[in-house]
Amino acid sequence: MYAVIRVGTSQERVSEGQVVRVDRRREAVGEDVSFEPVLIVDGDRVVSGPALAGSTVTGRVLGEEKGPKIRGLTYKPKAIQRRHWGHRQKYTSVEITTITAKA
Repeated sequence: MYAVIRVGTSQERVSEGQVVRVDRRREAVGEDVSFEPVLIVDGDRVVSGPALAGSTVTGRVLGEEKGPKIRGLTYKPKAIQRRHWGHRQKYTSVEITTITAKA
């Protein structure tokens, strides 16, 4: 059984026991978090759309981690204009505990 969940502005395919790295969330370590399922597949049965009402995907927050460092440079020739910038995205690790599909 697996599910496709909505996480912020993206979607992620998850199954029970899987550890997923999602955009940073406010929940503390050890708290439970629920996600909105977009699709649930259980063997031959596929549940989507209005049939998902009441279905849930829950997980437990494991901690926070950082993504790779992204460095950039803007440069305009003949103007002595240079600017360095960097970014490092923060993520939350979540272990998926249960996927419940309403029948």
